[in-house]
Formats: sequence, structure tokens, C-alpha cells
Amino acid sequence: MPHSHPTNTSLSELHLTGIPGLQHLHHWISVPFCIMYLVTLAGNSTLLCVIKADPSLHLPMFLFLSMLAVIDLVMSTSITPKMLGIFWFHSTAISLDACLTQMYFVHAFSVMESGVLVAMAFDRYVAICNPLRYLSILTGPVVAAIGLATLLRAVVFMSPLTFQIHRLPLCSPAVVDHSYCEHMAVLRLACRDAAFSNTYSLSISTYVGSFDSLLIALSYALILRAVLSLSSPQARKKAFSTCSSHLCLIALFYIPGLLSMYMERYHQELPPHIQVLLADIYLLIPPAFNPLIYGIRTKQIRDGVCKVISQRPTAGRIGPGLQGTGLGLMKTKSVP
Repeated sequence: MPHSHPTNTSLSELHLTGIPGLQHLHHWISVPFCIMYLVTLAGNSTLLCVIKADPSLHLPMFLFLSMLAVIDLVMSTSITPKMLGIFWFHSTAISLDACLTQMYFVHAFSVMESGVLVAMAFDRYVAICNPLRYLSILTGPVVAAIGLATLLRAVVFMSPLTFQIHRLPLCSPAVVDHSYCEHMAVLRLACRDAAFSNTYSLSISTYVGSFDSLLIALSYALILRAVLSLSSPQARKKAFSTCSSHLCLIALFYIPGLLSMYMERYHQELPPHIQVLLADIYLLIPPAFNPLIYGIRTKQIRDGVCKVISQRPTAGRIGPGLQGTGLGLMKTKSVP
């Protein structure tokens, strides 16, 4: 049976419903959610430890991968423990400050992840199209500047959104029909017109998704043009296989996010649990699959795991050419 919620709650406290209409299935739904969270913790933590422990992985691609792992850990941890608390213990209450903090982390780190995916696409473009200048272009300060730029962009874009909601008066019953403090779900509690906040959120989401997707598509178009010029069929096949894996994961990040955003605004006739599940999938699946796609499928990461486990040097050090990008196409060239 659906859980009842208080009709007179303090405006300093909100209540999350979990997945509206599916409260009776919360215990079952919690199983895959919990598994994905554990995979996220184990996979991304292992990835960070391996990259830190193996000096041969201190290359731009793996530094970007470390950024992605940290973002995934923070983003998942900001929502999943509370979500599981709702599913297991009916712990629906959350303070307004905690709710706004969760909202900020979710949306800011989503923008950061989008920026890091663009940076990783650029890394592959430089590695394939300018292999001899790879390390001279993507120096340590340049990588750090890119990471700082993605952080600042997220802060600049998302801070006004949180401040706008913080200034809005919220009406009782303070019940958020969602499993976490999603922006639009909280905005429905506003007692006055919130059109500006709604428009700002839609504009920023559309800009980030469209602009970053365009940059990634441009990078991969140039990559594919360079790959098609390779004389070795085996090298082309390996490059296509690696690029397709990355593109699938990028699609897994962008498509559910954009669908969730637009359905929330323009398809109110859809069952609420469909919208909430789509939003949950957007935040839970990519962090769990990122270390699998970018880690397990990358030979250097597998070798790094074996090196850390065995504590013995691996045979053959990975050079900083295209092998450092995980594509393994540079067999005769190397970066000076």
C-alpha cells in the first residue's frame, strides 16, 4: 500500500515519496539499485587506486578517467543512500537544506560529467589525429585547467538554480513525488510563480546537452576520418570497436537525461513512476558502467590491476602514444 505523508509539515523539512505508485515494490526495486551502487563504489574506487598506483597510467586519458570516477562516486553517493533509506526503512523525511544540497550536487556533477566526456573525446582526437604532439598538447597544466574549467562551469550554471529555489516560499504538504530532490519535483511545491526558475533550468540543460554533444560528435567525426585513413584493417577494426563502446556510454548518459528533463516538463500524462525511474536510471547506470567500459575494456587498466595485485612489474611498459588512449593503434609510432 502507498505510504501516507503528513499534511502539516515544517517548511524546513520535506518528504520524498520514492517512486510514486510503486511504493509496494520498493523492496524489490531496491535490489538492483543497491547492486548498481555497490558496483559503482567498487569499480570506480578500484579504478582510482590502480591509476594512482601505476605510474605508466599517469597519462592525460587516465587523468580524465580519474575525474570521471570521482564525479560518479560523488553523484551516486549524493542520492543512493537516501534512496535506499526510503525503500528499506520508509525514511522519507529530509531537511530543506539537505534537499537543496543534494539537488546542487546532482545537477552540478551532471554538468561536470558532461564536460569530462567532452574532454575525453578531445583526448582521443589529439591522440589519433596528432599522435606525435599528444603529450606536448595535453600537458599536466592543460589537463588541470580543463578539469578546473568543467568545475567552474558547473558552479556558475547550477548555483543560481539552487539560490532561486532557496528564495521561493514552499507550501504544505511538503511532499516531493520523487526518489531524490530533483529540481522540477521540488519546484512544484513553490507557492508563487516559478516560471523563471523553470525556464533557466530548461535553458541550461538544453545548452549543456546540445553544446557538449556537438563537440563530442565533432571529435568523433574527425577521429573516424583519421581511422578510415589507416592502412591496417585490424587497426581500423580495433578503433571502431573502442569508439563504439565510448559512444554507447555517452548515449547512455545523454539520452535518458534529456528524455527525463523534457518528459518532466511536456509529457505530464505519462505515469509518474516512469518519469522517476528514467531519472533514477540516468543517475545510477552510467556511474556503474563507466569503470566497466572505460576500465575493464582498456588493456592498460587490466594490466594495472594485475600489477597492483601481484606487486610485480608488468612486461613491457605502455608508451604514451595512441596506446595511452586505449585504442592500441600506435604500434610503430611513439610520442617523443
